Amino acid sequence: MSNSESPSADFDLSTRTIAYFSMEIALSPQLPTYSGGLGMLAGDTLRSAADGSAPVIALSLVYRRGYFRQQLSDAGQQTEADVPWSPERLPEAGPIVTLDMQDRQIKLRAWRYDVIGVTGHIVPVFLLDSDVDGNDPWDRRLTDHLYGGDTYYRLCQEAILGLGGILLLQALGVKPEVYHMNEGHASLLTIGLLEERLRGRVLSEATDADRQSVRQQCVFTTHTPVPAGHDQFGLDQMNQVLGHDRGAAIEAAGGLHNGLLNMTYLALCLSRYVNGVAMQHGKVSQYMFPEYKVHSITNGVHAATWMSPNFQELLDAEIPEWRTDNRYFRSIYGVDPARISACHLKNKQRLFAWLARRTAHYFNPAVLTLGFARRVATYKRAGLLLHDPERLVALAEKIGGLQILYAGKAHPADNAAKALIRDVFAAAAKLNSDSLKIYYIENYDWELGAMLTQGVDVWVNTPRRPYEASGTSGMKAALNGVPSLSILDGWWIEGCAENTTGWAIENGETEEAEANSLYNKLEKVVAPLWASPNAWARLQQHCIGINGAFFNTQRMLSQYLTNAYFPITANTEQLDLTVSPSEDVGLHEPAFIRAH
Repeated sequence: MSNSESPSADFDLSTRTIAYFSMEIALSPQLPTYSGGLGMLAGDTLRSAADGSAPVIALSLVYRRGYFRQQLSDAGQQTEADVPWSPERLPEAGPIVTLDMQDRQIKLRAWRYDVIGVTGHIVPVFLLDSDVDGNDPWDRRLTDHLYGGDTYYRLCQEAILGLGGILLLQALGVKPEVYHMNEGHASLLTIGLLEERLRGRVLSEATDADRQSVRQQCVFTTHTPVPAGHDQFGLDQMNQVLGHDRGAAIEAAGGLHNGLLNMTYLALCLSRYVNGVAMQHGKVSQYMFPEYKVHSITNGVHAATWMSPNFQELLDAEIPEWRTDNRYFRSIYGVDPARISACHLKNKQRLFAWLARRTAHYFNPAVLTLGFARRVATYKRAGLLLHDPERLVALAEKIGGLQILYAGKAHPADNAAKALIRDVFAAAAKLNSDSLKIYYIENYDWELGAMLTQGVDVWVNTPRRPYEASGTSGMKAALNGVPSLSILDGWWIEGCAENTTGWAIENGETEEAEANSLYNKLEKVVAPLWASPNAWARLQQHCIGINGAFFNTQRMLSQYLTNAYFPITANTEQLDLTVSPSEDVGLHEPAFIRAH
């Protein structure tokens, strides 16, 4: 799989039957069009779509000033700096479209980035841009910052994504059969589709049949049970940005909740298929939205993006089929575990050499190293590992040393999350010794995420249940033979095979109880196994063979194709499920199996 920032050969966009809308997409380490897990998941989805020749076209915003570059003081105080880039290095795509918004017209153009799969198939991604001559100066800045500004700025951005995205598809002559909203940010596309169906007639004339027609085209994936993750806007703001006609159409569709425009409810009301992003998250979302049917499709990661070069070289030699069929990761059981362990050691040494160059801090490859890196939020509990400092110090001394690497950005407006970073810095300053080394690496991004998930020995995740929708960093670690030590939430409920792919931090009623479980597992289970190289190598093999073979976007996308986009429904009423003896083998088989 490769990426392209230069124009590819023209091809017929009208064959694209799936339109994928996402507020952020991680397209390349060099493009600041993502902030974290949602964007990484979107990018990995499109990379697998390109690998599998899926008929996908994608839309997002250009974000000329990116998310932000994190800078941390010696005390862990976070400050932010823009990450400016010039989309003019990409080919401009399609005509300029005009969006009616804020009682005026806004011109939008798009830049095209091609995601190229292993067989050469292209998934074109169109990045909408409001920095167009003739626009109001304030409007020209609307596509500058990812998750920047106030709620008014955010609603304008979501209007550009949803409504502007539909206008762009029309201008490009693309008529998808399926519109996938990757989180509620894109849900205004449903109103764009309603406007398209009415062909110039006022939205007040829309009927239930019109709304049902839109519903049959839409798929919605919700990504979080955290209330702050579900965008809401006041009615005055809704009417000011979108206009009273659209506001009334949203209300008629059921998109208002508790007197507010709720983007999640708008998507729920106008989608025929809704899913959470892990088995448990599907159940949690079903509880949150009992009036809607919520399915689950567990997230994955793009193997060729997140597996280290060392492992890719090994697998290319031993199991070359993995690049087009990730199920072949099961064949890792035909590879000597010692070779897997040797690959991981190279990854660890590579990580530590990279850190030495970047930070002038030095780490010992012979010491057990834990990784904790993700978006900083209070529910993710970065401090659980540091809950009992005295016990942590004693544990490190007992097992012959411990290194803990932290990384993660806090949203610029999240002061509580910023305080968590300072707490880790304070703990490190107090506890660091010859036996225990804690270090927080600034500016968590694509490159750092890859280096950490490939190079640490154990991946740690400690969310407060049930707020972890999925989590994908542990999946990336598993692809590189790295087991997880995690709270049983999100994907880990499905991925944890105790003492085989990692370990569960036992559910507790208090943080103290869960911290004690974490320390007990480290001291009594993880460290002794780490001290047995052959047993640890076998564990690394299981991580790839069991979790790598399932938690990938190739499998995930196939589930979207057959369950959400173009569903295949089994009609069990037409199957003869009676069981009768088999004269040949003496077993019982369903009659319909014997008939084929």
